[in-house]
Amino acid sequence: MDTDTPKYKRILLKLSGEALAGDKKFGLDYTVMNAISQSIKKCVDLGVEIAIVVGGGNFWRGRSSGAMDRTRADHIGMLGTTMNALAVADSLEDIGVVVRVQTAIAMQAVAEPYVRNRAVRHLEKGRVVIFGCGTGNPFFSTDTAASLRAAEIGANIILKATMVDGVYDKDPHVYTDAVKYDTLTFSEVLSKGLKVMDSTAASLCMDNQLPLLVFNLNNPDNIVAAVQGEKIGTLVTAE
Repeated sequence: MDTDTPKYKRILLKLSGEALAGDKKFGLDYTVMNAISQSIKKCVDLGVEIAIVVGGGNFWRGRSSGAMDRTRADHIGMLGTTMNALAVADSLEDIGVVVRVQTAIAMQAVAEPYVRNRAVRHLEKGRVVIFGCGTGNPFFSTDTAASLRAAEIGANIILKATMVDGVYDKDPHVYTDAVKYDTLTFSEVLSKGLKVMDSTAASLCMDNQLPLLVFNLNNPDNIVAAVQGEKIGTLVTAE
């Protein structure tokens, strides 16, 4: 394969908040974040159009908020994703990547409001677009936001960067006999109850024929390998 020719023209990269925290488990690990940014820049230099959805679990998890109202807890989580979006933007700008941050909840002092046509125009101009605040609605995960935004902007694939090297039939951190899948369908993900993404996100991908590649971010250059079509992680497709 020609390493200068990416397989995918436009991607949606899903980054978890935990990935940005590294071994610290909370907040931001700038060494990790800068390594991720360097890999994203390599993809931009290959001509790949990149949108990013970030989670917020390194700052806040709504489901662990105790007795707090779920809607309010989710709104706090959305603010956490915006902090991550701004941090990733800063890291990318430090190495010369042009970035725009768009948020589903308007906060014009720090980011653009999410406008689909404007996001697509940024991508066409070679800018990285980072989406914060998830979908802007409570009760929806950032995985669902990634699926929705990927469908809206016409992404070729969702790249979900995780802490494991693909999808397993059970937790490989707990079970030594866990088996990794090279390929799956979204129907199998749903019927087997596999912890790839929540069912709403998986159904949205399936209905829109949107493939998903789950891979390990411990080596950030896996992002580059993924856009070049190398066989890493687990590929999930509609059929």
